[in-house]
Amino acid sequence: MTRAITVGVDGSEESLAAADWAAREAEIRKVPLRIVHAWLWHPLDVPVVQDEEAQAKSANAVLRQAETHVTGRYPDLTVTAEVVHDTAVATLLREAERSDMLVLGSRGHGALMGFLLGSYGQQVIASATRPVVSVRPRDERTLPPEGGEVVVGQQGTPEDCAAVLGFAFETAAARGAAVRVVRAWTLPPVYAYGAGSMRLVDEAGGLEPFEKKALAQALAPWRARYPDVPVVEHVEIGSGGQVLLSAASHAQLLVVGRRARHTPVGTRIGSVAHAALHHARCPVAVVPHA
Repeated sequence: MTRAITVGVDGSEESLAAADWAAREAEIRKVPLRIVHAWLWHPLDVPVVQDEEAQAKSANAVLRQAETHVTGRYPDLTVTAEVVHDTAVATLLREAERSDMLVLGSRGHGALMGFLLGSYGQQVIASATRPVVSVRPRDERTLPPEGGEVVVGQQGTPEDCAAVLGFAFETAAARGAAVRVVRAWTLPPVYAYGAGSMRLVDEAGGLEPFEKKALAQALAPWRARYPDVPVVEHVEIGSGGQVLLSAASHAQLLVVGRRARHTPVGTRIGSVAHAALHHARCPVAVVPHA
């Protein structure tokens, strides 16, 4: 069964940009596009009270606007569109589960409330079991041009980052792009290294060669699987978020991993993913670790 790429829309400029990006990605990957708009009737949802029929018409108008926008630009693409009668979070998480990826609109810089459907975006990104791509409207004054590398952050063991690297290489292969794989490292306190880890560092010839060797090992299976994808290995000292954002300044897509942490004040997605979603100039794909 072929999975679709799904985009959630809400009638905003941001969600139309997300629909356009999702349609282009679906066309590149030769998969269907699914457009969804979540709606439940709530009489007090709007300043001027509407009856259920009027709200239903508004919901359908949002969906048809996105569908018309996409089919006009991509006439050969298979597109389905549906108003789903459920809450936004429940709808988007369910749609993500059945899709190759879920695409949402983003207002870019600022609070996470800038995501599609308000703060729902953060909940979806933190809980989805499939990649979620955040897209903002193109602005030639602030966004890089189309093209460029697919930039992905790598950390941890090869097993830890398999899903993240797999998504980045698959996307780059479909787009005919190069992959820049970024491994950021910092100088840890001396006591952070035990005897075993210090031996490995010594064998590698120092901390930076050790990090380069770890990156090369993580990339080996993906180089073999995608021999035609050009790869740039990027090892740099610095915080993960800052190094990734600098490396992705002219990227067409930034891919980051997500290992959600549940806290008393809500679900946190990690500092690197948080920085990327706030400040990256290109679309950002957040991929849950396996």
